[in-house]
Amino acid sequence: MNVRPVVLASETDLAGWRAQARALLLEGLPPGQVAWSISGAERDLFTLIPEQPDSAAAAGNSAGAGPPVPRRFIALAEDAILHSDPARLAVLYHLLWRLTHGEPKLLAVAADPLLRRAEVMAAAVRRDIHKMHAFVRFRTVTDDDGEMSVAWFEPAHHIVEKAAPFFVRRFSDMRWSILTPRRCAHWDGEALSFAAGHAGGEPADDDAIDDLWRRYYASIFNPARLKPKAMRSQMPQRYWHNLPEAALIPSLCRDAPARAEAMVKAAAAAGLAMTAEPGPKEGPTMLLETEIGNIDTLRRDAAGCRACPLYAPASQMVFGEGPVPAPLMLVGEQPGDQEDLTGRPFIGPAGMLLDEALRDAGLDRRAVYVTNAVKHFKFVMRGKRRLHQKPNAIEIDACRSWLQREIAVVAPQTIVALGATAARALAGRDLRIGTSRGRSLTLDIHHDVRVTVHPSYLLRLPDERARAQEYQAFVADLAQVAQLAPLAAVRS
Repeated sequence: MNVRPVVLASETDLAGWRAQARALLLEGLPPGQVAWSISGAERDLFTLIPEQPDSAAAAGNSAGAGPPVPRRFIALAEDAILHSDPARLAVLYHLLWRLTHGEPKLLAVAADPLLRRAEVMAAAVRRDIHKMHAFVRFRTVTDDDGEMSVAWFEPAHHIVEKAAPFFVRRFSDMRWSILTPRRCAHWDGEALSFAAGHAGGEPADDDAIDDLWRRYYASIFNPARLKPKAMRSQMPQRYWHNLPEAALIPSLCRDAPARAEAMVKAAAAAGLAMTAEPGPKEGPTMLLETEIGNIDTLRRDAAGCRACPLYAPASQMVFGEGPVPAPLMLVGEQPGDQEDLTGRPFIGPAGMLLDEALRDAGLDRRAVYVTNAVKHFKFVMRGKRRLHQKPNAIEIDACRSWLQREIAVVAPQTIVALGATAARALAGRDLRIGTSRGRSLTLDIHHDVRVTVHPSYLLRLPDERARAQEYQAFVADLAQVAQLAPLAAVRS
């Protein structure tokens, strides 16, 4: 049996793999007769590599002629091909062969060993990208053009090209380089470029940024919620030697029991009902912190949140704004497109409608603290537009600690949940807006919580008459809140 050697240009040559795979399918060459490899990789000195069309030519020769392939497979291949396992190319071609030769519903067979292997590869790649986004630490160095930032990272897979645009979005105003053994990424302030891997390690000297990381990590470390196994899962030890804050971990873990005990005593003295972990059917609990800090510190800490994947595609974290303390807090769902770009909550169409309703209810927004249950914009791209997507329970729960801290700092007498997402974040469980609306919900956060609709709900109503009726009901909900004695000062 003759085996066809197929050589790709690089470890991440998805376009080349697709072109070659399409050509092989048209030729009818089964997986067992194809040997995939990467240009420059070690080969047997006596193996003959026949001439083969390059990726572009192969794509041109077979364009439009190949069998249809599910989009889900393309998405799977885009991630799995970045895995470091040399067999990934063969695995993907074998799956493709089966999909196009009698098993069109293969991707629905979750127990299939080959499919499972590819999905495990793809998941590992996505985790590696997430770790790179979370654990890259820049240090300032000087070259011929002045100061620039350099970071060293050791990815497990071939992810640098896919992970690098995140850093362009976040650090577009500075020159930087991310060096890895596999590939290096460089941003000169205008263009992103890539180069071969770097054999050396990270810069050895500490700088001021390292000290900031250590101070930040020490400030957010919660000894009452210390779970070493979970911590090592989220921050694997293989990354520790590249993280300046990792040097603090042994001492923080050693001192955690004593600090947690002191925090519980301080909480009891302050009269706060606290528990270490909220249950699934209980309301949210106050955080175990000896010092909650001021709103500026809280905003700065939240800007570095990586508790869920929403931070990656968003432009920035959007924190709340308003007077502190404030007698009234309004909690919405999440920032929208305009809020994501400006970093301010409720400034888009829903925000303008909220301002109008507040005025009609006798309230002045300048005296009200407004925020969202989820701090990053969740969206899906449609052409050049970013369309809102509703956050799921995991994302709401991941952001709940920031909302709890905001409540502790703002110290409102009354909280209004605008919509189901905000209600869930405050109650710790799903609430029906229809049955909860207008009633005072006394949860274990020790605040009077009222529930109403989100202003964006009014904007989505197609019928003008229904919209007018719902708007009046929304104003009535806010006016009811305005009648509360502690809120007399916020009237305009």
